[in-house]
Amino acid sequence: MKILLATDGSEYSNHAAEELAARSLPPNAEVHIISVFPSTPLITSVPAPMGGLAGAWEEANAVAKNQAQEAVKNAAKILAEKHPNLSITATMVEGSPKHAILEKADELGVDLIVVGSHGRGAVGRFLLGSVSQSIALHAKCSVEIARRKERSDK
Repeated sequence: MKILLATDGSEYSNHAAEELAARSLPPNAEVHIISVFPSTPLITSVPAPMGGLAGAWEEANAVAKNQAQEAVKNAAKILAEKHPNLSITATMVEGSPKHAILEKADELGVDLIVVGSHGRGAVGRFLLGSVSQSIALHAKCSVEIARRKERSDK
């Protein structure tokens, strides 16, 4: 069984990793962890006075890439603690999460995509879009959207 776990390092993504780790997985299961970081805007190719704007975009890109790297490391750690013999690979991809996750799933031929849900309401989904909803609508395999339960001690 091949599983793609998409993470952005948020508490919602960590919950998805924990949900996956809590299950009994087949001995031959492979988990591919992906974290997608945003593409650097095309404006970086435009010369800026003293390189200011280009440098800022490069720095933002480096920060996003580091966050993606930390996200996949953390998800791998969560899975490896419960399943020490599990085959785990981790990838960071530059691009749009909605497209990159689906492309990677197709490339790997996965049986299941696991994502977390940020739990936004209708207005938030309309303004920001929903990666999990887009994945569920367009994936060629099964999709699990892990939703974090609200704690009652708030």
